[in-house]
Amino acid sequence: MATTFLGVRHHSPACARLVADTITALRPAYVLVEGPADMNRRLEELMLGHKLPVAVYTSYRDAQRRHGSWAPLCEYSPEWTALTAGRAVGAELRFIDLPAWHPALAEVRNRYADAEARYAEVTQRLCRTFAVDNVDALWDHLFEMEPADGLAERLATYFDLVRGDAQPGPDDMAREAYMAQWIRAAVADAGDRPVAVVTGGFHRPALIRLAEQGDRTWPGLPEPPADAVVGSYLVPYSFRRLDAFDGYQSGMPSPGYYQHLWESGPRAAARKLTEAVTVRLRARHQSVSTADLIAARATADGLALVRGHRHPARVDVLDGLASALVSEALEAPLPWATRGRMQAGSHPVIVEMVAALSGDRVGRLHASTPLPPLVHAVVEQLSRYGLDGSGEVRLDLGKEADSERSRLLHRLRVLAIPGLVRESGPHPAGDHVLVEQWTLIESDDRLPALIEAGGYGVDPQEAAAAALTERISAMAADLDRLADLLFDAALCGIGELTGQVLDDLARAVGAAADLGSLGRTLTVVLAMWRHDGLFHTGRSTTLGAVIGAATRRALWLAEGVRGGSAPADLKRINALIAVRDALTHAGTPLGLDTPAALGVADRLAACHEAPPDLRGASFGLGWSLRGTAVADPARAVRGTFTPASAGDWLAGLFALAREEVLHTPGMLELLDELVGAMTDHDFLIALPALRQAFEYFPPRERHIIATRLVQRRTGGASGSDLMRLDATPALVAAGMALDERVDTALRREGLITS
Repeated sequence: MATTFLGVRHHSPACARLVADTITALRPAYVLVEGPADMNRRLEELMLGHKLPVAVYTSYRDAQRRHGSWAPLCEYSPEWTALTAGRAVGAELRFIDLPAWHPALAEVRNRYADAEARYAEVTQRLCRTFAVDNVDALWDHLFEMEPADGLAERLATYFDLVRGDAQPGPDDMAREAYMAQWIRAAVADAGDRPVAVVTGGFHRPALIRLAEQGDRTWPGLPEPPADAVVGSYLVPYSFRRLDAFDGYQSGMPSPGYYQHLWESGPRAAARKLTEAVTVRLRARHQSVSTADLIAARATADGLALVRGHRHPARVDVLDGLASALVSEALEAPLPWATRGRMQAGSHPVIVEMVAALSGDRVGRLHASTPLPPLVHAVVEQLSRYGLDGSGEVRLDLGKEADSERSRLLHRLRVLAIPGLVRESGPHPAGDHVLVEQWTLIESDDRLPALIEAGGYGVDPQEAAAAALTERISAMAADLDRLADLLFDAALCGIGELTGQVLDDLARAVGAAADLGSLGRTLTVVLAMWRHDGLFHTGRSTTLGAVIGAATRRALWLAEGVRGGSAPADLKRINALIAVRDALTHAGTPLGLDTPAALGVADRLAACHEAPPDLRGASFGLGWSLRGTAVADPARAVRGTFTPASAGDWLAGLFALAREEVLHTPGMLELLDELVGAMTDHDFLIALPALRQAFEYFPPRERHIIATRLVQRRTGGASGSDLMRLDATPALVAAGMALDERVDTALRREGLITS
């Protein structure tokens, strides 16, 4: 008996209707569908009675790679109507494609990605021929708006043209060879009864050819490598995730519209599209008058007539609404004139129109659907810790119960589970904070995210550890990211991960070339080494080794920096702050070489080729480490102060020796004398850097400095009025610059001589 090959476009209502009608008429022995063959033993689970859309999610993880793949199904997916219609006529149902974890699909995030995208030259030529903007409008014009008569022949012609004589890649060839073996075996087993094959139209020409020759035994199911962890689960999906405008890799955009097209036909779909846009815009207080709607309808009808549509198509309605509701020029092209995500700068009305077309339908799994162990573990733990509701949660990390709750929330945060927002708490290089604030929000996306994360492990701790390990492998050369990941591991309470993270950190530290990134890493590691009560990593031998290596490397890198009068580099300054803190807090326990660090600091402070901020920071490093052992700091400051780069030099000094400057007798007065001796020109140039330098003093200390200097200038008077200027410092500086230019012009013309 003949085999009927139905080549379809995924998520096409016209194709879905054709598939259902054909199977109902044929009553085939087998219905073979493009889909993961490893789900065949779980077809009853797929047909439990879920609220669509749903998707089959497959996760794969081994020592070399991790892969996640989706196979989404909605009511108007041809694959879904093939299964439901086939079941209704008593056919044997089979998925016939390779499992999603297979190397042939290693680059595929979505099994139902449109193959036409790989052959854009043909589709672009067709778009030019039919005078449409893109393949979506082309598809609507050729198939969705036309009557069903002759649809199968038109689809076959279209996909034959799209595929042409091009040689597919090895991955497509492997998939098609596997699917063809299923077809041959089903035909042999069916005897005189027909067989229906439903696949992406791109594969149809090859499958017709391959089904004629070859082995007719049932193919085996490929087995993953022994060390791989593989899992496939059903996941509730949503129209938002299905929408091409939201970044979905394939299929039709505007799923809400195509749902109406599937249920009610093109005329009703056009009317419901207009209603959806109107309701959404009015809900957001956008004016949509009856006159606007009449104009939009007239324009859409006119466009449909010009474009040869019996009823207004999706783009006809959208163009009509845009012309009636948007009066100003658009900064970005209309999204339905392109493909993919909406571009930045799209008009707010256009954004709301696209959202209205997307629809808000969210799938729901049947209560009997199996779920990964991680889902059950998370639900149980959230309930046990009282975190299964919504609202504000304040955690005192000094209490063990709250620390456990914090670790659970951080594990879920690392797994990107939605609805858990951390507002405040400990941060890398931050103060020793013992309070954490979270906001818990109910989210429809939480269950899909948990199912996806289930590929990492069976409980939150195992899954978070696997996720962090994966990211560490990908970020081994990025010190900033490695430091953040190490901090995440500590917040998650994943002690067994620490050794691997620190091994990667130690290797990265040894090869570090950027002083700023190395300094940030040292800051994070030092904080974790010091604060045992919070992280449970205090006084770690391995952390200590990283601190020692990072300190030595940072000093080595700093001594090689040259830059003349380059402006202050905050990352470079912060690196020396990290070195100072390491030597101060861990120098003795870890046996760090403080004399060697002081030697580097002294050489840099006196090196005129080094940038001024680094010279000032090095002077401050030596001063802060020696403390009162510095014989004559005032003399040293006077000897290294250079007016041309005073602001940047002081930024480095204040960052490293703020307290020494503030509490050393006569030091503020000396700095006032040195700054006061600067020419107006030098002062105006240095002013922005000076303002930056004094930012290292907190507000209370800046007030103390201002008070002391005003009293010095006013002979002991408070001078409080001088510290409350109505004008901004920038305006004062501009006024001083103007005064200087005026004085210069007057002297040039001989009008003043003083």
